[in-house]
Amino acid sequence: MTSTTTKPTASTAAADKTPGSELATANGRGSTSIADVVVSKIAGIAAREVDGVYDLGGQAARVVGKIRETLPGAPDLTQGVTVEVGEKQAAVDVAIVAEYGVAIHDLAAGIRNNVIDAVESMTGLEVTEVNVTVHDVHFADDDDTEADSSESRVQ
Repeated sequence: MTSTTTKPTASTAAADKTPGSELATANGRGSTSIADVVVSKIAGIAAREVDGVYDLGGQAARVVGKIRETLPGAPDLTQGVTVEVGEKQAAVDVAIVAEYGVAIHDLAAGIRNNVIDAVESMTGLEVTEVNVTVHDVHFADDDDTEADSSESRVQ
């Protein structure tokens, strides 16, 4: 009885070297780990992209965020986002302030879909859940009131 062995074709050889492929990992060619902060930033950016999101974070996080804005450097993209990242899965919690007049259930669904799409496509992790907490509603008049109160009352 003769045994036949097949040589890998060019397409299977290329598939063997694909980064992140199961075969590459099984053959001991390395591993990839993704830090929690990476997933937090991706989720924060994805949540901010949804129309109807005024800001991220609860009251305390937004106050700290306003202070950070005055300092030089990049803004905190992880504000209002907490994640748990495992080897193959991630869970995301997003705290938001919604614009007044937006249907909150539709807004939460849009955030959930955008975060899942962004995290899964960029990291390859399966997103098991995205919990959205609405801490406040922003009125357009709030901006006018803040601008008026920051002006000096004495000239």
